[in-house]
Amino acid sequence: MALRHAVLAALLDGESSGYQLAKAFDIGVANFWHALPQQLYAELAELERRGLVAGRQVIQETRPNKRLFHVTDAGLAELEHFAADVSKPSSIRDDLLVKVQAADHIDTTPVVLQLRERASAAEARIELLGKVLHRLRGDATEQEYLRTGDRIGPYLTCLRGLSFERSHRDWCLHTAGVLDERRTSRAER
Repeated sequence: MALRHAVLAALLDGESSGYQLAKAFDIGVANFWHALPQQLYAELAELERRGLVAGRQVIQETRPNKRLFHVTDAGLAELEHFAADVSKPSSIRDDLLVKVQAADHIDTTPVVLQLRERASAAEARIELLGKVLHRLRGDATEQEYLRTGDRIGPYLTCLRGLSFERSHRDWCLHTAGVLDERRTSRAER
């Protein structure tokens, strides 16, 4: 998947400025794609050059002018083509896992601290994703929303993000506990 597909998908909810897009990436899209704001601005310019998005200037009196972007028919066709392609299996690339892999040969004290920090960060994202899900579904129950909701794609990706963050938090806490226990028992010998 290229960044362009994530940007096109994020713009499907309507017109957005680069700033708004960056905020959307921070909250919702970050569950499955990370991008820095400067990468997003560069990608928007390239998508516009290729005709996959169109932008318009909005004059603002009290603030700098801004550009709003929307997906064109060509951009939607690009997403259709992307959706039809076979997806590659996902994989984990995480430097913390390399550190855990080496746990039998290193001092695990800093690794345990990092695991607990990761668990805490995951907990914060769990709370944020819960708020996003509630905002999307409003007063509907989850089952009602999944059956009849308007914006099901963002909702489903947030559910995946929530599941990932819960699993990641639990693994980090479990692993930190195991490493702590092993370190303590070695020290007592």
